[in-house]
This record gives sequence, C-alpha cells and structure tokens, in this order.
Amino acid sequence: MPKIVRFHEFGDASVLKLDEMPLPEPKSGEVRIQVKALGLNRAEVFFREGLYLERPQNLPSLIGYEASGIVDGLGPDVTGFKVGDKVSSIPAFSMTQYGVYGEYAIIPARALAHYPDHLSFEEATSIWMQYLTAYGALVDIAQIKEGDYVLISAASSSVGLAAIEICLFHKAIPIATTRTSVKKNQLLEAGAYAVVVTDEQDLAEEVNKITEGKGVNYVFDPVAGKFLKECAKATAHGGTIFEYGALSKQPCLFPLFESLQKGLIVRGYTLFEITSDPNRMNNGKKYVYDRLQEKTFKPIIDKTFKLSNIQEAHKHMESNTQTGKIVVTV
Repeated sequence: MPKIVRFHEFGDASVLKLDEMPLPEPKSGEVRIQVKALGLNRAEVFFREGLYLERPQNLPSLIGYEASGIVDGLGPDVTGFKVGDKVSSIPAFSMTQYGVYGEYAIIPARALAHYPDHLSFEEATSIWMQYLTAYGALVDIAQIKEGDYVLISAASSSVGLAAIEICLFHKAIPIATTRTSVKKNQLLEAGAYAVVVTDEQDLAEEVNKITEGKGVNYVFDPVAGKFLKECAKATAHGGTIFEYGALSKQPCLFPLFESLQKGLIVRGYTLFEITSDPNRMNNGKKYVYDRLQEKTFKPIIDKTFKLSNIQEAHKHMESNTQTGKIVVTV
C-alpha cells in the first residue's frame, strides 16, 4: 500500500508519520498523481502545529500543498489532463480536505497545472506557491513598475527569491532583508539591489541611504510582529505594505503614527486571493509559465530529502538556514 504522510496530533516535526493506506480513488473533478517530489512551505509547519489560518477538522490529517508527479488516474468530469501527463499542484485547495505529502495524492483538477518540459520534478514542485504568491501582491495588485523600490523581507525564502526575480523582470529595485550576514552574498547574487542585515543595521536608516531619502514604495513582508513598525518607518509617503505571514509569532501592533504621517496602506494578503478567482489565477499561471518557459525565472532549490526523512526536512525548514526551496523526493 502507498505511504502517505499524516499527523495524528499537533506538535513538532516528530508528529509527522508515514502511514500505509489504500490507493486513493479520485472522485468527480479530482486527479490522482503518482508523486515524484514535494515542495515544503512554512504554512505546513504552522498547519501541523495547529497555528495556521485553518485547522484540521479531524485527526489524523493529511498535509501538503505542493507536489509534482505523473497523472495516474482521473475522476469523472475531468478535462485537460490525461494519464501520463507531468503536472504540479497549485495551492488552490484546503489542507483540511487534501494533502500531497505521500507516494500518491488526490488533487482537485483546478489545482493542477502543466509546466515547462525543461524543468525537473524537483524544480516543478518549486514554482507555483512562490511565484504566484509574489505575483499576486507585486503584479496583480501593486502593478510594480520600473524604478519602484520594493522591500522584500525574509528574502532568502523561496517566495522572497521569487519576488526578487519578479522585481528584476519589471525593472523595479529589490531591497532584500536578512537577519544575519550569512546569506547576504547569496541575496546579492540572486539579484537584490541591496541587502539590509536587520540584526546588525537599522532598517529605516539603511533604506533611507539606499533610496536617497525616498523610502520604499512597497514592502512585501511575511514576518510581521514588531518588525511591521520597522517596515513602516522605511516606507515612502503613500506606500503600501503587504503582510502575508506571521513568522515572528509576536503580537503585531498597527504602526498608527507612521501610517497617519505617510498615508500608508497596510494590507493583509494571501495567495488565496489569486487562486480563489479563476480569471486571476489563469492570468497568474500564464505569467509564471511564460517566464519559466523563457528561462527568465529559475527556482532555487536549497536541499533535497527523501520522503522517509520528512521529519528532518521539516526540522531543516524550522532552522531558518535555507536559501530557496526545500524539496522532498519520493
């Protein structure tokens, strides 16, 4: 029987178990894939801890948003795919209903996509979450343009690196942040115009120097907590801050005075704004596919683990030492 990763209780990485389960059968509108690789995301860490935007209604629970593999079975009413197709999943479903960690996975057809042939399975599982997340905020909503300064915090994450690539494509100016200097050169090599090391430098002071006193037009931030106030200090008059996560786990106080003084927009954002709207998602899929096809975008893979080492893969993510996507091969 196929091995499927589930957790039977909330907790640290040790709660992830490889359970042997019957081969799942796809229902109407669903596709079964033989999984070849998985891409890990912070959302999955929070999900197994019981700290995500949604919680499993029942335990044990499936887990996982991103997988690549080969179509193995089709439910009724599925069009656009056939058995043998190489596909990867888009986070356009709830982990309370579906999860892709395992040797096989059932995924809604609307949450599957073909990808350019030159990508490996490892690369194909490292595209949709990161590029669509950054695309939604910076392109769909902000419509960044040449010369815009964009502050990208936690920039060594897969989403952060995708945001740098998107900024460069639109000739915007990406300013990356990282807590320590260990990843500074990697971020510069990835295309960041400048890097602010927040444990060693004052963010607003450094941004003021880099932008010649203007501040950044946009902030793309998954950290929140006390860091939100520092971001607000670094933002230009009339600027927008996109908050798309809560990595700090600290209380997040609204930067009232900075917002009043500068007329800031502080906006909550998740990828689901894009994936819940068929037109916006189709536009985003085409944007990402085209950039991958022309090799303008290339996902960066940090480290690869085997499915049997899923606990170690999650521990590596929680170590915050990665640059790019953590991948699990099946």
